[in-house]
Order: sequence, then C-alpha cells, then structure tokens
Amino acid sequence: MIDAQKATFPIARMAQLLGVSRSGYYAWAQRRATGPGPREVRRRELVSKIEAAHEASDGVNGAPRITADLREAGEVISVKTTAKLMRQNGIRGISPRPWRPVTTIVDPNPHTIPDLVGRRFDQGVLNTVWTSDITYLATGQGWLYLCAVRDGCSRRVLGYAFSDSLHTDVVEDALRRAVAFRAPGTGATAGVIFHADRGCQYTSAQLARVAGDLEVRLSVGRTGVCYDNAQQESFWSTLKTEFYTRHEFATHAEAIHAVSSWIETVYNRRRRHSTLGQISPVTFEHRITTAAAEAA
Repeated sequence: MIDAQKATFPIARMAQLLGVSRSGYYAWAQRRATGPGPREVRRRELVSKIEAAHEASDGVNGAPRITADLREAGEVISVKTTAKLMRQNGIRGISPRPWRPVTTIVDPNPHTIPDLVGRRFDQGVLNTVWTSDITYLATGQGWLYLCAVRDGCSRRVLGYAFSDSLHTDVVEDALRRAVAFRAPGTGATAGVIFHADRGCQYTSAQLARVAGDLEVRLSVGRTGVCYDNAQQESFWSTLKTEFYTRHEFATHAEAIHAVSSWIETVYNRRRRHSTLGQISPVTFEHRITTAAAEAA
C-alpha cells in the first residue's frame, strides 16, 4: 500500500498510520528492487525439482522417495527439508488405506501345512521365501481376482495371474509363471518356500500336487492373522492406494492390461522401496547378482 501511494502521500505519514517503521519499508523496497537472494533462489529451485519429481511419480511419492530421486540427480538435501518444502507448497504423497474386505476362504478340511517362515519373509537371499496372496479388483464387468507371487528378499513380483473366480487355478498359474520366469542367475528355485495365508486355494490338494511337481515347499500362516503374511498384504495396499483406486476400469481386459503394466514398469522397475535402500526391486536384484558374479 505504501509503495502504491508514495507519489501521493508522504511515506513517513503512511508508515505512522499503518504502524510500520520507515526503515522497514525502505528495507523491503530495497529487497524488492534487487530481487531474491541466494537462499530464496535455492528454495525456488528445490521446489521446482520437487514438483517435477512428484509429477513424475503420478502424484504418489512422498518426501523419502522424492529425496532419493533428488539425491540420485546430484542434489544434497535432507528428507526434513523436502518434507518442509512439500508442506509449504501443498505437495502431498499418497498414504495407504488401512482396510480391505477379506478374500481368504478357509478350507474346513486342510491337510497339515506348517509355517516355515515365522514372519521372516526376507532372509537375505533370493529364491528363499516367496510370498503369495489373492486380492479383488473392482471393474465394470464385476469382480476380477489377482494372485501374485513375490520374492521376499527383493520384493519383486515374479509371477501373477488373473481370474473371474477364486479357483485354485489362479494360484497354480501364478506359481508356475514365477518358477518359469526365474533366470538361472538368481539361483535355483527348487526348495524355495512358497508362503501364503491359510486360504483354501493354498491348502488344497491341487496346489500340493503342483508344489511337488515344481519342488517348492508350501508354508501357511495362522488362520485370521494377517501379520503372518504381512509382506504380501503390504503389496496389495501399495497396488490399491498408489494405482488401482485412482482409476476406473470398464472391463476385465482393461484392468488386466493396466495392472500388468503397472507391475512390470512401475512397481518392479521404478518404484523405490525404503527397505531396499530406496531403489527398485529390479535394481536391487541386479546388484545382488552382479556382486555374486564378481565374487565367483
């Protein structure tokens, strides 16, 4: 106001009426004339880079992953600084939702399968523990079911299959694809622990025969204890929160194409995992196999 009216009224009088000091006004006018200082320029540069990284993640990533992106590009910045700048500029990541309907149907007459994992999903070696589960996907054609198999060490999705029913075939297809996918460089799959919840698909005689054919060992958690398969539950939360519930799919075919693309291009190859040191599962596996080859 003072600057706009300084040609009409004395600056001293306006400052007195507005309750500000003349020195304060002149200091502000000087800063405005000389432009932003180095600190403000740096802040604006960081905000621009944060906005670009956030947009590149489809609006998903929060401060930890964006910080990792900036550091990879050569920036020296802390997670706290990133979080502060995001908060000041209304930039938000996506947080997982805590609830989902139950898709586990317990077999009333299962054969005995032990828990070989004890919640130790990551045992530090590829092809030691694979986790699996089934989730539902809403489409315009009705429910679509997805079964996925992940490596407990790298978190990589190794095999997956879709179905319009909860038949054991969807689990068999996902498991067979995971075994077929694994390259020899990651180690043998014989003896790998295939861990899931106590759903009827995983305790069925059909899957027991498949496991025998593929030389994998079946393992299941306790009935109704989601923490016994927490790593796979976490994957479903990521899929739904960061991707699936942000879109609508008219047909099963549309959903299958979109989810397959997200798994292969985003989750396995681009999405940073805090437990992997803010790198993707594919990058993590590459480092392991490269180190093993160099040591051999």
